Amino acid sequence: MRLRPLTERWAKPVLPIDGRAVVAVLLRELAAARCGRAWLVTGYLAEQVERLAGDGSRYGIDVRFVRQPSVLGSADAVQRALDAGAEPPVLVSAADTVFQPGDVRRFDLAFAESGAAGAVAIRTEPGPGPSRHAVRRRDGRIEGLRDDDPSNRWSAAPLWGLGSAVAGRLCRDKAPYELENAYQSAIDDGELVIAVEIGKTRDLTDPVDLVEENFPYLRSI
Repeated sequence: MRLRPLTERWAKPVLPIDGRAVVAVLLRELAAARCGRAWLVTGYLAEQVERLAGDGSRYGIDVRFVRQPSVLGSADAVQRALDAGAEPPVLVSAADTVFQPGDVRRFDLAFAESGAAGAVAIRTEPGPGPSRHAVRRRDGRIEGLRDDDPSNRWSAAPLWGLGSAVAGRLCRDKAPYELENAYQSAIDDGELVIAVEIGKTRDLTDPVDLVEENFPYLRSI
């Protein structure tokens, strides 16, 4: 909504940062993290995303597509990928965010080595704001995905590690089904969900971001 009128014509994941489509950058980072297959859950203007990603061979990863017929929430999108053949433990990411090179792989390794039920990436850039809640953690463990402490500088990034214990809680509440609710339910039941610190993330939130995130690249050409 905030990227209108751009998103009236273009799917957000195909818009560029540093002159490259955001979803293309993500697929390359997943390939660098040694993920063999990615399920892209598409909805609005799905054909644009599917055409750009193709079978994934240009990015070094096998890509499968799953359609989400309406906006039913992030947990519903993940459930559709699981129903299509993805098996926990899996990495889950928004397709409209650029991570620092290597952060996806570091996150994946931390999650795999932890044996935790889930993992949440956290960062200070961008920190908590009107659309981003602070995350409460203690000794590397997530205690709450919403924290009212104004001094808390850590917010959740759209990168999650999802194990079976969290997967079983994906769509228990009313639609729209959100990942935050599934993770918080697991935490409340005593499951271990770890916090993994990553670097700055980049996203296109407002139309002016499209210029600001690409101007340095264009100026260097």
